[in-house]
Amino acid sequence: MIYLDNAATSWPKPPEVVQAMAGFLERAGGNPGRAGHRLSIEAARIVYDAREKVAELFGVPDPMRVAFAANVTQAINTVLCGLLRPGDRVVTTGIEHNAVMRPLRKLEREGIQVVVVPCAPDGRLDPSAAERALAEKTRLVVLNHASNVTGTITPIGEVARIAHRHGALVLVDAAQTAGLLPIDMSALELDFLAFTGHKGLYGPPGTGGLVLGERVDPAWLAPLIRGGTGSHSEYEEQPDFLPDKYESGTPNGPGIAGLGAGVGFVLSRGIEAIRAHESSLTALLLDGLAAIPGVTVHGPTELARRTAVVSFTAGGRSVSEIGLRLDDEYGILCRVGLHCAPLMHRTLGTYPEGTVRVAPGVFTSQADIRAALVAVRKVVSP
Repeated sequence: MIYLDNAATSWPKPPEVVQAMAGFLERAGGNPGRAGHRLSIEAARIVYDAREKVAELFGVPDPMRVAFAANVTQAINTVLCGLLRPGDRVVTTGIEHNAVMRPLRKLEREGIQVVVVPCAPDGRLDPSAAERALAEKTRLVVLNHASNVTGTITPIGEVARIAHRHGALVLVDAAQTAGLLPIDMSALELDFLAFTGHKGLYGPPGTGGLVLGERVDPAWLAPLIRGGTGSHSEYEEQPDFLPDKYESGTPNGPGIAGLGAGVGFVLSRGIEAIRAHESSLTALLLDGLAAIPGVTVHGPTELARRTAVVSFTAGGRSVSEIGLRLDDEYGILCRVGLHCAPLMHRTLGTYPEGTVRVAPGVFTSQADIRAALVAVRKVVSP
């Protein structure tokens, strides 16, 4: 079996991730912040350690500005639903995932103005187009750091500086880039960063979070849910301090332990080394797919403009059939269809059929890619 679906969920996980999760359940199974006994204190220590690692990864001076969530979707909804009010204006792009578009369309029906800036057919965003959209007063700009369909990278730092000149805040969806591309929130001038744990951070599903930039006042952002936090239990009102304001209910202790270990794995291996490895695999994929008759690769050709997410179609052949045959006949695991990103597929011109998406990861070898290319050639050949 060759696993090429890391854009959905990375696999396999580093051994230390599995060990950290089992260790939490075996030795620190208490409820963090809910008691003063040793198991609760140890659980709280593990959660805080993970918070510190995430802050280090994203260049955040204060770990308390990292609020854990179930996934990137919950983090995105926290910002969109907690910040925006009827009459506000939001600018986003033509490559967004439904994690952004579905809550935005719901808010649009409630009086939020949503403006989608078109992207080039390969998914690239022209910053000048974003600036033209920002000519009218805007509350928030929402940017997908990299497409989950083509890997196209958005120049988030440049757009963030433009947005700030026009008085807008910036939310970045880093689902496809956290752990894979360098992200320094201070240097990039990002206000909100939503991330997930189960992809490039090599943590388990059910983990993720929201990072608030230094210029963000938490008073601007209402929590998505309210409830017990283990703090200020004498009050019936939600705490207004970080991160408790956004972390109601018992946290996913084993998951956060695994996430902390995954982030530790990324920090120890180094973002640049991970990026170099995945870029070499991407180059092999792009060259190999381009050499197969009838195959069209979607997205930028320059490695610097993309992650290791590669989508292709093959001369009118059903992408579902291609994916099924790759799995059944060759043990190549990929993903086909619209990838929860119909807006991006409209931008590419691949809607409604979608594409075949292959996404190698840090544990993928060049031999894996060569075997996958041989299989694709056999499947799509007449």
